[in-house]
Order: sequence, then structure tokens, then C-alpha cells
Amino acid sequence: MKYINKALVLGTNYYIGLSLVRGLGKMGVPVVAVDYSRERPLGKSRYVSEELIVPHYQKEPEAMLSALIAYAQKQTAKPVLFPTADAYSQFLDEHQEELRPYFLFPMGKKGLVSDLVDKYRMVEYTDRFGVKTPEIVDAKDPQVLARVNQEIGYPCIIKPKDSAPFIRSYHSKVFYIENEKNLLEKIQRCHKDGLDVFVQRIIPGPETNCYCWEGYMNQEHRCTHYTTVQKLRQWPNNFGAATYAKQKWIPQCHEICAPLLEGVGYHGFAEVDLKRDERTGDIYLIEINCRYIGFTELLIAMGFNTPFIAYREMIGSPLAPKAWDYDTGYSWIHAVEDRSAKKRYLETGQLSKEQMDADTRSAGIRVAPIWSLKDPMPGISYVSKAALGKGIRLLARVLPQKKR
Repeated sequence: MKYINKALVLGTNYYIGLSLVRGLGKMGVPVVAVDYSRERPLGKSRYVSEELIVPHYQKEPEAMLSALIAYAQKQTAKPVLFPTADAYSQFLDEHQEELRPYFLFPMGKKGLVSDLVDKYRMVEYTDRFGVKTPEIVDAKDPQVLARVNQEIGYPCIIKPKDSAPFIRSYHSKVFYIENEKNLLEKIQRCHKDGLDVFVQRIIPGPETNCYCWEGYMNQEHRCTHYTTVQKLRQWPNNFGAATYAKQKWIPQCHEICAPLLEGVGYHGFAEVDLKRDERTGDIYLIEINCRYIGFTELLIAMGFNTPFIAYREMIGSPLAPKAWDYDTGYSWIHAVEDRSAKKRYLETGQLSKEQMDADTRSAGIRVAPIWSLKDPMPGISYVSKAALGKGIRLLARVLPQKKR
């Protein structure tokens, strides 16, 4: 089948975008890499048919909108849009009315994605469907200290309402809080930096109690494709992104997530992060990612090609429903970040070398997020730039010592 609708991948400077480029390109879809800069740590994939540089989605959203529309007006068929970050999903959500005459993209009622991405507003939906979430307190609440003492306790975590600027500012997804003094200091720091945050209870349990539900909701907001994944290691430990994970079927996660997303009228792909409380056995919903995710390469390898499923539905030729409601034997390892994760687990005593080695040996069919023999340039570019960065940091430490 020859495809004429171009796929515009919004954001290809990270391995999530690379996974989408590969997943679509290898199926014969013409792929356009859309970025606000030509600086790409992962270089250029062989599956990129075209590059499009547009204004920054947050600094110049109206200019980006105009650039996208101007591009689409030159095409013979409507392009299909693919967001790779929360900010891109929110951009599509906010500009649905202006974009729909020119593009195809699976998205429900305006405002829903922005609500679900906002970790605080998300609770309004989960409460409505009886889904358990960790207790939270808005950091702007005048009684935040008293409420954290009464409702959450210590230790706890501070999380951002919008993850991207928080991660850029602090290189972490959360702040781990041990006491009231620490809480006040971190809240004041976040507010000084202009970041909205909230305090959340920590669900007790090891990394292996962290799960992800992956699902695609069609335009009738019915779940047509789905599976689940178990995290084994994360970086930063406990509250970061997965560095090693396995596809593992966990039916309770599907029983929680599919009815919720169908009920709210969600369209497109979503990932839901969950965690099982080791004391009670209850599974809590942590967050909903209304975009494509780090495990995309894993899903594609096992046959769950999430971007291609969306593409086919958008062009009016949907694929047949399918569930991976069994263990496939596939796993996903980000080798570089996993080294940092394992080192820290050893330092804190959370995991032993023997435990981690045994986990890795049982990985089954391993999938990497960046390296591919069929598309080697991104991997070569990543390793080269990482080595250059390490060399520069080493020189920065050595040269001042030589001067003295």
C-alpha cells in the first residue's frame, strides 16, 4: 500500500521521536521530522524523508501554528500529526480548531488532554470513575504545611503540574521531601522559579511494583489495542524514567485504565503509570501521558506499532483490534542510563549486583531505544556526542589543576 499522507513527528531530538520515525518509516510512511532547532543529539534517521524547522512551541506558539498550516497548505493530502512530549500534545489540544482543516490527528474534546496532563486536574476525572490516586495537596494552599502533616506525612514528594520545565530546571522529575523544613524550602524555590507544583504521598513498594498500561483509543473512544509493562529499574531511582522494563501482562491495570479513558472520551494513544501499594495490594494511578512514550521501540518490536495504528485510523484504513494480554518475552533497556541507575541502587543498598545481574539475564528479547543495525546513524551520533561531552567535562576538571 502506498501512503501519500505525510507523518509529521513533532520533536525528534530525543529517542521517543526517533522511535516514531522508525515505526512509521519502516512501514513505508513518508516521515517529516519537525523541530525548532537543527541541533539533534541523535543525528538523522534513514527513515526521515524531510525536515521541517518551525518556531518554538512555547516561545512562539502562534508562529509555529502559522508555519505548520503554511506547510500543510502545500500538500496534496492532509499530513498526520504525532506529539512526542506533553507540551506538543497541549499545543495540539489548544489549537485543535485551527489545525483540523489542514491536519489529521486523534484527539477528543478540546481541553481534555490538557486536563489529563495536569497532574492536579487529572484527579477530578479519576475521582469520578473511582480510580485510586495518591493523596495530593496544592503547594499554593495557605494550609499546605498543616495538610501535608495531617493528610500525607513524611517522606513525601513534590511534583510539577507541567513536567518539562521542572525537569529542565532541576534535572529531576520530583523532589524527595523528608521533613517540613525541606518541604518549605523546595516550595519556595519552585515558586521563585515560576513553577506550579503539588505535594504527593509516596506509594510504598519496590520498582517492580511500578506498571505502565499502554492503550490506543479509536475515534469512537473504544480501546482497540493494549498491553501492560512492568518497570524493573529507573533513573533517577524510585521516581524517574524507566531504564529497564519488561512487557508483562497485568490484567488489573487494564481493568482500571480502559474504562477510565473510554469513559472520559479519550482518543489516540495514551500511557498510564501505576503503582501497587506493597502494604495493601491496591493499585494507584500515578499519571496519564497523552503522547507517545519511551517504550515505543519495545511496543513496535512486539507488534504493537502505536504510531502506525494511529496513522492508519487517521487516513481511514484502521487496523484490526488486537490485545497483547499475555507475556511476550520482550524487554527494553536504555544501557547508558541503566548504568547510572544500577550504580545508585548499589550505593543505597536497594538492589544488589546479584539481583540486577539476574534480572538482566532474564531479559528475554532485548530492545534498545537508540541503537539499530538497520538505522545505525542515530546510535553512532549519540555515542559520539556523549563521548565528546565526557571529554570536555574531563578537561574542565584537569585544566584548572594544571594552571595551579
